[in-house]
Amino acid sequence: MKEKENTISKATLARMPLYLHFLQEENSKGAQYISSTVIAQNISVSSVLVRKDLALVSSEAGRPRLGFAISRLIVDIEKFLGYDNLSDAIIVGAGGLGRAFLGYEGFKNNGLQIVAAFDVSEKLIGSQVAGKRILPLSEMKTFVEENKIKIGIITVPKTAAQDVLNQMIDSGIKAVWNFAPAPLRAPKEVVLKTEDLAASLAMLAGKLYRTGDR
Repeated sequence: MKEKENTISKATLARMPLYLHFLQEENSKGAQYISSTVIAQNISVSSVLVRKDLALVSSEAGRPRLGFAISRLIVDIEKFLGYDNLSDAIIVGAGGLGRAFLGYEGFKNNGLQIVAAFDVSEKLIGSQVAGKRILPLSEMKTFVEENKIKIGIITVPKTAAQDVLNQMIDSGIKAVWNFAPAPLRAPKEVVLKTEDLAASLAMLAGKLYRTGDR
């Protein structure tokens, strides 16, 4: 898998979850085979690109007049993305967004299992969301080390985000998904992905404005 990751482009990698979601929907409807043309129409790319993308992650070549075996593609894409091996993660920040993440079961479909949250609020500590505990932030390092957690999600105010990131790194976290609206700094060996919700909203509003539909 690592060799394929080194040769696959970021654009192709970004399309893989789209392929997987569509194939899972078709599989749930009872479909067994599907053509690259049908996939392309639903992902809004060319059928040639679909075949090239799938060839990078699957040995399923398709059958004449039938197409690709959907179940085989699902297995191969899930394996490539690591979705076949759930990774445990923790959240720091049990406010509205953090609690929403705790209750969202869809992460499991993408190989992620949130096992606990941490906060500094005495009102939140000790409570549970979807069966997952909210623990004191002071206990994060011990929890991460004992449970060998490698993924952390940050949903705290921006003023606390860098400190939380530093604590995660000190605890042994190797990959961080940041939702705080702050430019964070991390060592090169730590994977850091920041989601700027405000920027995404501004882009959406800007596109709507330019269409004149306002």
